[in-house]
Amino acid sequence: MKQLTDDRMKVFFEKLSKYIGSNIKLLIDRSDGKYCFREKKDRVYYVSEKVLNMGSMMNPDNIISIGTCFGKFTKSGKFRIHITSLDYLAPYAQHKMWIKPAAEQQFLYGHNVLKSGLGRITESTTQYQGVIVFSMSDVPLGFGVAAKNTTECKHTDPLSVVCFNQADIGEFIRCEDDLI
Repeated sequence: MKQLTDDRMKVFFEKLSKYIGSNIKLLIDRSDGKYCFREKKDRVYYVSEKVLNMGSMMNPDNIISIGTCFGKFTKSGKFRIHITSLDYLAPYAQHKMWIKPAAEQQFLYGHNVLKSGLGRITESTTQYQGVIVFSMSDVPLGFGVAAKNTTECKHTDPLSVVCFNQADIGEFIRCEDDLI
């Protein structure tokens, strides 16, 4: 496990800041200890320093993963966030979108959210802003990008797309081989 280079750290934090803004520092300095981000084979892991120290005593070839995978870097250098990071990012989300129960299944199949399936949206959401998608009962379902800002969402056609699906918890079944 190696530390992220400055370039990769910048790309990674820019991607995270789309979803949780300045709350990134709350992920690192937690009340239950210090946490850090480490990279192995283009994947970024979120791990406590205590576990990282224990893992450093093992042969690196024998370690498949350590901590929680937050995503991976593509061959072009962009960062793709994985659904495995949802539980850590959802409490710190600045922009949220709640979808109706009838639209949940379509979202979990990888489809975008239509206006007819939108329940609520955070007031200050801008177009192309990263959002965390929740069910109406506040269960985090995935990540998305707002296709329209808040005021446009309220006055748009019911069949227009309001959120582009980036990742959802249905990926645990659809892409289980690729997540680790």
